Amino acid sequence: MSGFHYIAKGFKLVTLPGIKRFVLLPLLVNILLIGGAFWWLYGKLGEWIPAIMSHIPNWLQWLSYLLWPVAVITVLLVFSYLFSTIANWVAAPFNGLLAEQLEAKLTGKALPDNGIAGIIKDIPRIMKREWKKLAYYLPRALLLLVLYFIPGVGQVLFPILWFLFSAWMLSIQYSDYPFDNHKIGFSDMKRTLGKEKMMNLQFGGVVSLFTMIPILNLFIMPVAVCGATAMWVDRYRSGFVGG
Repeated sequence: MSGFHYIAKGFKLVTLPGIKRFVLLPLLVNILLIGGAFWWLYGKLGEWIPAIMSHIPNWLQWLSYLLWPVAVITVLLVFSYLFSTIANWVAAPFNGLLAEQLEAKLTGKALPDNGIAGIIKDIPRIMKREWKKLAYYLPRALLLLVLYFIPGVGQVLFPILWFLFSAWMLSIQYSDYPFDNHKIGFSDMKRTLGKEKMMNLQFGGVVSLFTMIPILNLFIMPVAVCGATAMWVDRYRSGFVGG
């Protein structure tokens, strides 16, 4: 199974009877935050892109026709990940509940603390987990941003490296919901995902692309949660959960 397979599967799973109502809250959060953020961003691109292009040295101005689309892609990549991260912070308890209910549907076995009451009780732990992901993300993101300001080389390499980094982080972000529902440590989760890194980069890469596309980016959050949960059930669950 590839990461693409699990995104396609996520689109099917969000429509399952008994699951659709748990999709509603993450979907609403995503529409409000991502929709509003990208409406604002597209209005600002006309101001920001010329400002970014002004940092290109004179000896590279002859490449401006190539670097202009690279600058646009760079802004979209950075902000799509930033906006999706904020949306995931707000929707984290609802995403955990969706992952929990879908896993129960796929396996026929409910988690011990299933339901809204269990999620409310776990909100402090869920937020602590989000901080761990942020602590993992920030120093790596800052290093990549430093790379961007290396004249010529940085502007070309940054979008490629940022896309790969965002793909890995989004795979971590969405896979973490089913892992965290079983109280599996963050380091153990990263190590497990790293054993099938290509599949997870494919999964996160598609999520990253969808996050940049208007309309699709409004719906990708619950689809990604469902796809990551299906991946957990198929690939990882047996290594951590007996029976």
